[in-house]
Amino acid sequence: MARTILFNKPFDVLSQFTDRGTTGSPRQTLSDFIDIPGVYPAGRLDRDSEGLMVLTDDGALQARISNPRHKLAKTYWAQVEGLPDDDALRALATGIVLKDGPTRPATARRIDPPAGLWPRTPPVRFRKSVPDCWIELTLREGRNRQIRRMTAAIGHPTLRLIRARIGNWALCGLQPGEWRDI
Repeated sequence: MARTILFNKPFDVLSQFTDRGTTGSPRQTLSDFIDIPGVYPAGRLDRDSEGLMVLTDDGALQARISNPRHKLAKTYWAQVEGLPDDDALRALATGIVLKDGPTRPATARRIDPPAGLWPRTPPVRFRKSVPDCWIELTLREGRNRQIRRMTAAIGHPTLRLIRARIGNWALCGLQPGEWRDI
């Protein structure tokens, strides 16, 4: 029987089990939190992003989650600098032209700060003169640093990024570093 787990990846953790970097000092990896042989991440999440990862020993499930041709919806909460207006949100929803081509249509809306949100270490920089807000984005593709590039393109850089949902799976109360079998 296949094993699948949901994991809330903390900020500054690599989404792999080993650190192949040459930074000199070891960086935290999935192995600092998960000691289950044979499970592998289905997709990646940048080191400076937080939130939901699915790990499994089922190769077919891993491919369905991570391969863009399956167009599995992934929902993110992005804390952005400034207050995007309706035109900016419409641009995110209809698609942004990035250096590697136009993005697919997405859903984008302003939201209140997510309920039960944990503090980030280190905290996001705060500037009295520049407001920030949260937006929720749902994509059906996954390019490298895509949301950060999209929000920057509309003039609202991402300050904090959390993946909240992959398909039907959601964080549902998992705190950073926690995981559970599904």
